[in-house]
Amino acid sequence: MVVIGLGRFGSALALELMRGGTEVLGIDGDEDIVQAHNSMLTHVVRADSTREATLRELSVPEFSSVVVAIGGDIQANILTSSLLLKLGITNIWAKAVSDAHGEILTQLGVHHVIYPEKDMGKRVAHLVRGAMQDYIEIGENFALVKTAPPASLIGIPLAEAKVRAKHGVTVTAFHRPGLGWSYTSLDTVIADGDVILIAGQSERVEAYSLLR
Repeated sequence: MVVIGLGRFGSALALELMRGGTEVLGIDGDEDIVQAHNSMLTHVVRADSTREATLRELSVPEFSSVVVAIGGDIQANILTSSLLLKLGITNIWAKAVSDAHGEILTQLGVHHVIYPEKDMGKRVAHLVRGAMQDYIEIGENFALVKTAPPASLIGIPLAEAKVRAKHGVTVTAFHRPGLGWSYTSLDTVIADGDVILIAGQSERVEAYSLLR
């Protein structure tokens, strides 16, 4: 995996990939940043990613996936993404700092445009507004939410609670102190102190998380 741009987002991403066992080539134009990551990534180099010759010298076209995490220089971000497409790399993940920036990347042919700041802002807004412990938007108007169960769910089998029929959400898993996470079944009985994972339309899971 190649990560181009080792700012806060790119660095966090590259280090998490390394923790997961993925070898990472990190590229950045700042010598201090490169030195800071020298022993943390598989390979890290100082280079100008807007030059096709440089990308070829680093064997970037031989990688199947590249993340363009450049955020401070939109022009460099776009030029780098364009060059990667020219080099035949199809699995490109490019960071966008605005909707307009994202539209340009999409028009270029980048299939995976990500908005780290925007997505995190939306996620935190949901957490602040409700009683959710975690919120993950899966796609358009669909989310997974980690929350405490409402009183109406405690002590009875899920088959009797009829959560999906009444509230339009599905309780997919639960966490019990000392036992960890388990998938639910129709016979599952949620206890006081458990944490549940629910899935459904965004507004429905948020509404259900507010029930007490």
